[in-house]
Amino acid sequence: MARVTGLGGVFYKVEDPARTRAWYQEMLGIGGEWGAIFPWKAEGAEAYSLLSPFQASTDYFDPSASPFMVNLRVDDADALIEELKVKGIEILGRQEEDYGIFAWILDCDGIKIELWQQKGGLPPA
Repeated sequence: MARVTGLGGVFYKVEDPARTRAWYQEMLGIGGEWGAIFPWKAEGAEAYSLLSPFQASTDYFDPSASPFMVNLRVDDADALIEELKVKGIEILGRQEEDYGIFAWILDCDGIKIELWQQKGGLPPA
């Protein structure tokens, strides 16, 4: 059975993501191209979680009306997608990038959940 292995990140809407990223860098010393990056080791591999601001006007969180989205790390995205389909969960999409496989669902409260199977190491700082 495929499983969730941890928190990949919390994504939230703000008016000016660049200003927010700069504030986190200046005030808290955390930052990166996609927001605050928290690197860690998982079974000997480089892994990371994010705190990432998005433009308030983004449609990336659609069809959810929520101002945030949760990204959950998974060990086998395709297997989990199939398991969720069997349980009657609508898969909103699936996408593969150099840094991972993504799929999206809505939870029972309409919050968008991004499922992410990481590929590769840490993103650029």
